[in-house]
Amino acid sequence: MDLKSKIIAFLVGLFSKEVVVVLLAMLPIFELRLSIPIAMLKFNMPAGKAFLLSILGNMLPVIPFLLFLRWAVVRLEHLHFLGKFLKWWFKKAEGKSKAIETYGFWGLVIFIAIPLPGTGAWTGCVAATLFNFKLFRATIACLLGVLIAGIIVLSLCGGLTQLLPFLSNKCV
Repeated sequence: MDLKSKIIAFLVGLFSKEVVVVLLAMLPIFELRLSIPIAMLKFNMPAGKAFLLSILGNMLPVIPFLLFLRWAVVRLEHLHFLGKFLKWWFKKAEGKSKAIETYGFWGLVIFIAIPLPGTGAWTGCVAATLFNFKLFRATIACLLGVLIAGIIVLSLCGGLTQLLPFLSNKCV
């Protein structure tokens, strides 16, 4: 059993399926890129419920994390291990953030919206901190990016036809 399966099995043993979906979406290694497919395909949740719970879970840590990063950059970069980790993570985000440098706010939205490893709300928060986004703009960019990523993942799981039944009539 791989690590993801162990984490999911552990959480399912402790919480309801809805809480598990929110928790998975909160984790930086999963986010909604995994919580939506798990909710729909493993837990048989309707697309709308999977989408809303995953958006909620993905967005819950954003403001606290943005505030923590601003605090951490100033205070923790001097500590050996944490400083090295923060510099590594910031360097990784900086390497993937050419769109943010070029397009600003909309570049950050696009960066977060692409449902691939190394992008998403958590890394988007790091990039927003790197580029000195104000808290409100960074939060709105994260929300828009997470919504777009959710729609992309939902469509890959076949959930758009559940949310928009008129599409299934036209696609058949």
